[in-house]
Amino acid sequence: MWYAVTCLAAAAVLAISGFSYFVVRDVASIGSSHAIASGPSVGAQNILLMGLESRRDWNGNILPNSILAKLHAGNAQAVANGEGGNDTNTLILIHIFAGGKKAVGFSIPRDDWVNFASTVGPQQSGKIDQAYGLSMYYEQASLRQQNPGMGQDQLAFLGNEAGRRAAVATVEQLTGVHVDHFAEVNLDGFYELAKVFGGVEVCLNHNVYDPKSGAHFHQGYQHLDPAQSLSFVRQRDGLTNGDLDRTHRQQAFIDSVMYQLRTEGVLNDLTKVSALLSVAKRYVITDAGWNLLDFAAEMRGLTSRNLVFHTLPIKGYATIDGQDANEVSVPFIQRIVHDTFYPPPAHKTATPRPTAPPISRAAASRTTVDVFNGGNTAGLAGRVSAGLVKQGFRAGMVADTTAQATTSVLYGPGASASAAVIAKMFGVTAVPDTATAAGTVQVLLGANAVFPTALAPAARPSPSSIIPTTGPQGGAVVAAKDGIPCVN
Repeated sequence: MWYAVTCLAAAAVLAISGFSYFVVRDVASIGSSHAIASGPSVGAQNILLMGLESRRDWNGNILPNSILAKLHAGNAQAVANGEGGNDTNTLILIHIFAGGKKAVGFSIPRDDWVNFASTVGPQQSGKIDQAYGLSMYYEQASLRQQNPGMGQDQLAFLGNEAGRRAAVATVEQLTGVHVDHFAEVNLDGFYELAKVFGGVEVCLNHNVYDPKSGAHFHQGYQHLDPAQSLSFVRQRDGLTNGDLDRTHRQQAFIDSVMYQLRTEGVLNDLTKVSALLSVAKRYVITDAGWNLLDFAAEMRGLTSRNLVFHTLPIKGYATIDGQDANEVSVPFIQRIVHDTFYPPPAHKTATPRPTAPPISRAAASRTTVDVFNGGNTAGLAGRVSAGLVKQGFRAGMVADTTAQATTSVLYGPGASASAAVIAKMFGVTAVPDTATAAGTVQVLLGANAVFPTALAPAARPSPSSIIPTTGPQGGAVVAAKDGIPCVN
């Protein structure tokens, strides 16, 4: 995730005259993995960003207790006993459109239950964040058996390489798109990168307190120091929607860093850029075939306004092999990722599209809309929910339901006006329902329901919009001041 920082820094290096050779050399020296065959460094490409939950450095050494304490990551003895592991707690797949001025990313919830690909060892399914650590564990066990005298540095390197191959291949299998490049950082690396920036600006919808991650923050805008920044992106306990809310925090962190890069002169300060690149060389791992200088030159025009984040949808929560996990629909995920990364060309038409019946965005924003698919078109509920969010409504639950012969629109107290507007889109009449919560509209899609033309997508989505995830996600992220969204 946090490699967005390094890429932007590298782009600025080439744009600012007077930077000395050693800075350019530092950019070129980032990258040391041969886990995948690299794709193009310019033009359209897919990049996987990975945040590794590891309490060790890249050579396999346990981090000092002083660092572990700052990271709220236990102690050295606990790590030696197996605490922490090597799960990829952050997975964000980003598509860079040709020209480098526009990008879109999907956060992949760590608890999504998937079939692994290119994974070493007997376990071939599980939570997607486990693919890396399992491959690393079994690869190192095999290496120890075959080469008892192998040094720890080499053992750690080859184990991580196996983990990277498995993580990338598993993401490719889930999403149906090829990964051209990857960038990876561990807990220590994130902390060191955050130190260069002096922390970040964030906004929270509510007060939070979680001693496990060290998160203790008040509602509203606030500046977090480096250690607090790590607590902010790691917390999942105590959040309304658990790991789904954590993905929104990771997205918000990137928004905040990009705003800081743009407004605080970081990229015009040779000392700060050099410090950032120095940290990147030590802590950021990329595929060795990625030409960052060429990539950076093309990425100069990318801003947070043109970087849009989504969260991959889930079908619901389940207990699988004794673990709390997310059930997912792989065909649905592959379709929305493909359609988002590779949209068909727009066709001009002389006939104007129908617009939604008039309603103020202020009124719409007070209404939560649940959409349930009881029809024959897979994924229609998610599309309808996303369309209503763009009209100003608040996203509620999105899920499949029992078969419905016809579409119906139900509403609770205070939501009659919004319900009437939504019902008109489907050519039906809204009906009051005592079982529906106040301020809420429920849309039950029938057998022959189609996507309303009144919800035709806008020319450009909001920089902080998300595709609602099925289940009680809690609504879309709301864009706030300076492009930094307020999150749970």
